[in-house]
Amino acid sequence: MAVITIPRALRDKLGEDGTDAFIEVMQSVETESRKDLATKEDLAKLEGNLRLEIEKSKSDIIKWVAAMLVAQSAAIAALVRLFGLK
Repeated sequence: MAVITIPRALRDKLGEDGTDAFIEVMQSVETESRKDLATKEDLAKLEGNLRLEIEKSKSDIIKWVAAMLVAQSAAIAALVRLFGLK
């Protein structure tokens, strides 16, 4: 935890109790703000999840491309037969 240094002018204006209260507030704000920060572990988990999603997407795309290739080939073969092209 960081050490909070209060300038003399502010300590004189706030008094001892006010200065202590101010320090407590600043420390609680610091603690609260750190709760929202991501840790290295959080980022590693996210990276792993993203890698899995990308791999899944890649395999889905490959499946669709292969299916479209077969469908397009069938459509071309049907047109060739329909129009009697050799």
